[in-house]
Amino acid sequence: MLGQNRAVQRHTPITRDDEDALTRRIVELAAVYGRYGTPRITALLKREGWTVNHKRVERIWRQEGLKVPRRQPKRGRLWLNDGSCVRLRPEHRDHVWAYDFVQTRTTDGRPLRMLVVVDEYTRECLAIDVARTLRSDDVLERLAWLMATRGVPGHLRSDNGPEFTATAVRNWLGRVGVKTLFIEPGSPWENGYVESLNGKLRDELLDREVFETLLEARVLIERWREHYNTVRPHSSLGYRPPAPETIAAGPPSAPLRAAQQRPATVESLT
Repeated sequence: MLGQNRAVQRHTPITRDDEDALTRRIVELAAVYGRYGTPRITALLKREGWTVNHKRVERIWRQEGLKVPRRQPKRGRLWLNDGSCVRLRPEHRDHVWAYDFVQTRTTDGRPLRMLVVVDEYTRECLAIDVARTLRSDDVLERLAWLMATRGVPGHLRSDNGPEFTATAVRNWLGRVGVKTLFIEPGSPWENGYVESLNGKLRDELLDREVFETLLEARVLIERWREHYNTVRPHSSLGYRPPAPETIAAGPPSAPLRAAQQRPATVESLT
């Protein structure tokens, strides 16, 4: 009717009263959680009580020039001829635990080694032990403590490293009734849950912190583990942290202590 092309028409933008406060909060969260994208930032805002959807967060995200973290490439799985997956899928809490090693260094160049244990069903990080060296005896001590405080899992998944395939470890696991699931050599995607956790640990902490001492590394890594379990939104859990999911998935168990605490012996479970 006006003789103007529809392409040049625009709605007058309506600025909400909380726009500035929301923008400041999004920038603050992006600064604290540098590797979180808009879905996790939206989940954190809703948890704080903001009435906001992902479209509004994405608009402010682009407006402020914030950068979304790069997406990681997808990994394939091994399949049998009948179409079933080789990897045993967890069906309930404490059905399958997975564990693996992660390495980094302190500023003096000395190595740091971490033993990471995760419950595949709940995604909860059960422990991260940090030391200069970790051997099969250290693996046994951590597993004994976890089983004494949490319960005995049905299966343990790991690679074929010497700390996991040692005769003492396999014999002990057999005596307590835990079945072992060893992945194929050179196939880390078969241990995808713990590999995903390792990637988040490295991306969000190890690549962004300088560790001067072993003690400093233990404190910061344990703080990250607690944050991962109780605060960090997990996409596969509906952007909830793993710890509440753990409580809902089964009966309450004895609370986890600090990751550095270990039992004096492992004979109590033999």
